[in-house]
Amino acid sequence: MLWLRSLLFAIGQWIVTPIYAMIAILTFPLPPILRYRIITGWARSMLWWLRVTCGIHYRVIGKEHIPTTPAIILAKHQSAWETLALQEIFPPQVWVLKRELLWVPFFGWGLAMTSPIAINRAAGREALKQLVSQGKDRLKKGFCVVIFPEGTRTAPGEKAKYHIGGAWLASHTKTSVTPVAHNAGEFWAKNSFIKKPGIITISIGTPIDTSALKPDALNTIVEQWIEQEMTRLPQY
Repeated sequence: MLWLRSLLFAIGQWIVTPIYAMIAILTFPLPPILRYRIITGWARSMLWWLRVTCGIHYRVIGKEHIPTTPAIILAKHQSAWETLALQEIFPPQVWVLKRELLWVPFFGWGLAMTSPIAINRAAGREALKQLVSQGKDRLKKGFCVVIFPEGTRTAPGEKAKYHIGGAWLASHTKTSVTPVAHNAGEFWAKNSFIKKPGIITISIGTPIDTSALKPDALNTIVEQWIEQEMTRLPQY
């Protein structure tokens, strides 16, 4: 049954994604925020379809910490789920991502219309310069900036190195950071076709004032909060 329900979700995703990609491309002449609001209808539709087919719901702890002004969101990365849910939970946002994702047919084309910060991970310090330059531009336009500090999805109970990029951007722009922890990997694991029914818990931390923090110190604070919060979330 789990396999069948997961298949139904995949079929719906395969049908809807090319259609929405075409809609996304047609939004090109529109202002960036308006483009975003239209395009994220895809993420909302996928979350709805996920509830219907696979029985995956979610609850939010710390709703009062959701930023009302442009902020930098640093989140745990366990699943494809959070790439959908953060769009529904948080204000308009752009993503820092590897540029290769923009080359994926349909999905990447639509993604390109959301004003992402697409970096070459191999570029080192040049990538940090690009991150700060484009990050300032997106924040000025009213977007939050979403970054997964670990850079890749990790299995429940595991962690990867927290890279400096998100903290670097926050420190250089004096923008507050909102840390986010969740247990989505318990229900939709990395590279897993099977999706298990249940309620994902996402926890939003108190915004961190970055005005007096160096990138390394900020990165440590974010890592400690997220990883400590992960131990308090339900595990299955």
